[in-house]
Amino acid sequence: MVASEVKALANQTGTATEEISRQVVHIQEATQDTVSTIRGITARIAEINDIATAVASAVEEQSSTTQEIASNVQQAASGTRDVSDTIAGVKTQATSTGAAANQVQAAAQQLSSEARALTGEVAQFIAAVKAA
Repeated sequence: MVASEVKALANQTGTATEEISRQVVHIQEATQDTVSTIRGITARIAEINDIATAVASAVEEQSSTTQEIASNVQQAASGTRDVSDTIAGVKTQATSTGAAANQVQAAAQQLSSEARALTGEVAQFIAAVKAA
């Protein structure tokens, strides 16, 4: 009777060991998925950082262009002889400002899109962590 109990315990130990092995594999797979998701989030953050840098650069360029326009307007007011030259400079600067504004708008739209994508990935990550 002792031998059959030992055999039964050995079978239970083997079954428990297999179950633990399956759970360890599951945890390893979940960990790999988590690492992959974190790498994706890190990549998104890098992209957002690049976009933020582009936005900052465009804003700086727009500020510089706006200062140049103000200078050109002052020059136009200082003499009627230079009015036509100053108007041409203002037109060029206005075009640059419009281009900079378009760049800022495009960068802001891309930043918004990346933020939505990041929000989705974070939600998926949280759902995956909760499910695990």
